[in-house]
Amino acid sequence: MNLERVDQIAKAVLYEGYMLYPYRPSSVKNRQRFNFGVLYPRSYSEAQGASEPSAMQIECLVSGGAGALLEAKLRFLQLQTRTRQQSQGTAPDEWEEVVERTITAAACSVDELRRAKKGTEFAFQDEATFVSCGPDGTRVRRQLARVDGIIEVSAQKIRQDLFKIRVNIRNNTPMDGSEPRDEALMHSLVSTHVILGVESGEFVSLLEPPEELREIAAECQNIGAWPVLVGDAGYRDTMLASPIILYDYPQIAPESAGDLFDGTEIDEILSLRIMTLTDEEKREIRASDDRARQILERTENMPAEQFMKLHGTVRGMRPLKENIG
Repeated sequence: MNLERVDQIAKAVLYEGYMLYPYRPSSVKNRQRFNFGVLYPRSYSEAQGASEPSAMQIECLVSGGAGALLEAKLRFLQLQTRTRQQSQGTAPDEWEEVVERTITAAACSVDELRRAKKGTEFAFQDEATFVSCGPDGTRVRRQLARVDGIIEVSAQKIRQDLFKIRVNIRNNTPMDGSEPRDEALMHSLVSTHVILGVESGEFVSLLEPPEELREIAAECQNIGAWPVLVGDAGYRDTMLASPIILYDYPQIAPESAGDLFDGTEIDEILSLRIMTLTDEEKREIRASDDRARQILERTENMPAEQFMKLHGTVRGMRPLKENIG
């Protein structure tokens, strides 16, 4: 699996909604974030009548022999509370940051997965770290909560040289289920998605399957995520299953200068809005979050030529028909 070809798309999915314009911690929409791909602890999910999911299921098709080798990578964000022990500036005393997590399931042939599903358990324990910052002795405390889970991979033979792959992810963090949502989020998998790779085989597009596989593809049951082909157009060795609906071979526009975390907006509008922030708002952004600070600095230092590229690009031209109507 060549992760370099899909990492940009995967990162865009991972951080979708991480922080929204105006990128200030004091703005209401940045005090309650992460609406995509959240897997809560199972006990909390059950207490909510399963309205808040604790599991995700992905199914797709692989064409190839029984020796085709499958690899699965689970990626998610884990929330981290950052507390300033001496308040300075305009940033709130408490703020939610994130830590990236990647769980790699051991590569197995589809024949092995057909005979027995393979489970990979993971666990991250409570952890607190302290960092001193600034000459005034301000200390920052970062707190991670416990997160336990499992990724299971299995395969079913559909016919000669065609297999259905199933990936299940579950959040098994022990909780009694009575906790408030904010606390349950600290024990959750956020922006959960899976990258699948295959050697000596090919994935079948679920969006545009061959006619003879259309009914079989329609029977794949995906819950909480949808797998699409990623990488260079025409290659079928990598799939991304994300909670955000994408098309096969999604791309980041080459004109984009960097992450803005809001795929529902366009770079030009967001960049121009950032330039209108007051000095006080910019100070709050710089003091609150490294990723937000990078957005601000990148936008302030963007040359005029780059801004012009954001205005619009023609991807292709088609001649008009001489006779219309």
